Amino acid sequence: MISFRRPGLADELVRALGGQTAFTDAPNGLFLAAPRRTGKSTFLQNDLTPALERAGVVVVYVDLWADQRRDPADLIAEAVAASLAAHEGSVMKKVRKTGIKSVTLRGLTIDVDRIGKPDGATLAAALRALHETAKKPVALIVDEAQQALASEGGEAAMAALKSARDQMNQPGKVSLMLVMSGSDRDKLLRLVNANAAPFYGSAITRMPPLGPDFIDHVAGLIARQRPDLVPIDVPLLALAFEAFGHRPQFFMEALGQALSPLADLDGKRFEQTVMNAAAGRQRDDEARMESEFLALRPIERAVLWRMLGQGSQFRPYDADAIRFYGKQTGEKVTPQMAQYALESLRDRSPPIVWKSARGEYAVDDAAMHRWFADRVKEKRWPPVAS
Repeated sequence: MISFRRPGLADELVRALGGQTAFTDAPNGLFLAAPRRTGKSTFLQNDLTPALERAGVVVVYVDLWADQRRDPADLIAEAVAASLAAHEGSVMKKVRKTGIKSVTLRGLTIDVDRIGKPDGATLAAALRALHETAKKPVALIVDEAQQALASEGGEAAMAALKSARDQMNQPGKVSLMLVMSGSDRDKLLRLVNANAAPFYGSAITRMPPLGPDFIDHVAGLIARQRPDLVPIDVPLLALAFEAFGHRPQFFMEALGQALSPLADLDGKRFEQTVMNAAAGRQRDDEARMESEFLALRPIERAVLWRMLGQGSQFRPYDADAIRFYGKQTGEKVTPQMAQYALESLRDRSPPIVWKSARGEYAVDDAAMHRWFADRVKEKRWPPVAS
């Protein structure tokens, strides 16, 4: 995979997080949404983290998808504890060697293995200790933050981070920067759009996808390595990248195959071959989702249809939903039947439906929303078995 950096975007976000940009709510938390495989995590780790560190900020990064078997609260607490241990170096090493589980930092006794636990230091206390120990602002980057809503512990951790932000930040001085990213905007919205949401009132920002500058960079690399292919059809490559859903991994894979010495282009330019590959992947993705939909029982299809149409407004058991299920299945549907259908959709492998700790439901793969919207726009919904 080639290296492509976006320092301009990273520096802009650092200024916003530090309160140096007018008319932004970023100091209260920056919520970034971007589809899977579009370079979000790469940007957070390779661009935003170094930019924050150059600005004198201690960065704690945690990916809540790193181990989905574990409670998100534990992953967040461990990331904070690891950073705290790194900045208290010699003291922590001495503590570990003696077998002692806790250490006093700035008057606060912290057991690094119990951060965020009922009988341990709170996340707010640990973050404050990290800030005071490092003598620098702290930025906590939580990748795939919507996963925190899948457990009660994760929800409590989000509330604790909001509390830490309120305690540590003052007008004109930002000591704790929070960056929450998610690959599903509908799920991420649940952190900000309800009265009980931990970050109620904050806004979700769509992370800009890789664009023309990325395509120009790729075209430049091809021109230097394969001068025989110049001039390169940059607009067609851009169209292919868009057809790949701005996903660099799939785009670069298709480019690699088209530029291979073993490639059989059948007289076509490599740009057209990449475009054909993009169209083929698009068809395959749509065919897979259609096949999954048609394989469901009628009640499951009706519930999934309602969920796709309603998005974050989906209410599985209200009167309108029950009537909708009955209309689509042609039979009387009860709330209990709808609940069984939802659980069946959750139990599939991979799961089709996601459930939060509060009992909120959403489609697990955000790509299904785009597929559904395209089919409705083209008047090809619902899918019909051939």
